[in-house]
Amino acid sequence: MERLIITGGLRLAGEVKISGAKNAVLKLMAASLLAENECIIRNVPQIKDVLTMIEVLRGLGAEVSWADQTVLRIKPKNVSFYSAPDELVKEMRASVQVMGPLLTKVKKVKLFQPGGCVIGQRPIDLHLKGFQALGAEVVEEHGYVYVQVDRLKGADIHLDFPSVGATENIMAAAILAEGTTIIRNAAKEPEIIEEQNFYNRLGAKIRGAGTDMIRIEGVSALRPNVIDYTVIPDRIEAGTFMLAAVITAGDITVNDVIPEHIEALTAKLREAGADVSVRDESIRVKMEKPISPIDVVVLPYPGFPTDIQPQMTATLTLATGTSLLTENVFGGRFRYVDELVRMGANIRVEGRSAIVKGVPRLTGAAVVAPDLRAGAALVLAGMAAEGETLLEGAQYIDRGYERIEDKLNNLGAEIKRVQE
Repeated sequence: MERLIITGGLRLAGEVKISGAKNAVLKLMAASLLAENECIIRNVPQIKDVLTMIEVLRGLGAEVSWADQTVLRIKPKNVSFYSAPDELVKEMRASVQVMGPLLTKVKKVKLFQPGGCVIGQRPIDLHLKGFQALGAEVVEEHGYVYVQVDRLKGADIHLDFPSVGATENIMAAAILAEGTTIIRNAAKEPEIIEEQNFYNRLGAKIRGAGTDMIRIEGVSALRPNVIDYTVIPDRIEAGTFMLAAVITAGDITVNDVIPEHIEALTAKLREAGADVSVRDESIRVKMEKPISPIDVVVLPYPGFPTDIQPQMTATLTLATGTSLLTENVFGGRFRYVDELVRMGANIRVEGRSAIVKGVPRLTGAAVVAPDLRAGAALVLAGMAAEGETLLEGAQYIDRGYERIEDKLNNLGAEIKRVQE
């Protein structure tokens, strides 16, 4: 068991480099299964989920190695297995993203219902409906999903909800399908654009990513060229450090960021009283006055991101009035609230909303991270609290943040990792 010991009350200041995007690199690793040759992926963060996905790919027959600290080499030539190891799929929900590429490459998939953070129900129904629309047969039994197809055919698919994962999986399954596939009400996240760009480098014909309609014209084969691709920066990590500046009344510049990807957060930070300066590839957040209460509504991109909601809630516990946060993506995302209350926060959850009445101070306590982003929220709260916070569940944070304590300590925090 790994814990973080956080000494609170310190002001953070300085610059931090943002790592490659977790939610992009995991999907590109899965997408590489379709390549005819080697894929070189750069700006890859050394996080737990990436290490898990490496083993998923190896379990399917791919060769995966680190060229250096941030560069992965993936050779998918020998991929012939259609089922990833159960124990790995149980660990990480992103493993479901191998379904689309496998269905295209080997015409069948067997997958244990994927796991990951418990933040509410995230069924893969939309993925499976998309596969069925493309001509696949789907069977669910004994905790497994079986999908197989003789020949994939293009279809006009309307998603009930703009699911990122379903959009990505359907894109992958449609690349070599016969005819044209249209995905309507598609997710618009930057990670979708990344996949479109990556697949098109392989020889796919996809356009429309970033809008609510994506068109995939099936091709007969992909090109055998080597792919060298650099992953976009992680907008969620950037947002977490921006909020670290606000909650500690600090002054932090996040570098290697795409400001357009986090405009919703930037707007809310300014509303809360932060001084936010945006440049081409960096954002400086300076907080010199009390935090103003704000209302936040979580929506699919380009709305306020669900993966920043817990960190924003933690920050607003110290606002000068009452804030309202409404979660419209994942219903179970408020599981961390009891831990913040243990630190002195005044929060009441009603359905999909959290009513946060600001308090003068938080106090250090023993708390437990129930999931990845909740863990980050508790780190922020611990840095702002009086005294010492003992945070259990550091392994969750490691799933999505690369050396979070080292980066924060370089900004003036005092966080120690201990193993017990």
